[in-house]
Amino acid sequence: MRDDTARFLVNRAQFDNSNEARERIRERTPAVRRIEHTIEYLDLVASCHQYVATLGRLVPRMRDQEFTEDERETVRRGISKVRAAADWLEAALDSGQFTLDEQLAQLLKGE
Repeated sequence: MRDDTARFLVNRAQFDNSNEARERIRERTPAVRRIEHTIEYLDLVASCHQYVATLGRLVPRMRDQEFTEDERETVRRGISKVRAAADWLEAALDSGQFTLDEQLAQLLKGE
């Protein structure tokens, strides 16, 4: 397909069709949703563990390094994103509201 619009529409139709099929399977087979829940839970726990393990490995190795103010500021911006994401996750767990609000999405994108 050389036409970008046609290619986009075909891809969109395939994506929508896949989503509809996935939803039908979830409705007919409740175990699928439980399996998805377990996978998502494990991904979440693994992400937290990986972040902490990575910092535990990297931070001690930085002992004799000096950073420019720009480098420190870049890391600080990253830390702010991590804090915002962690706060969002904690609030979502407590409230049951798992939607990404616009302000947080912009922060995580770096806007």
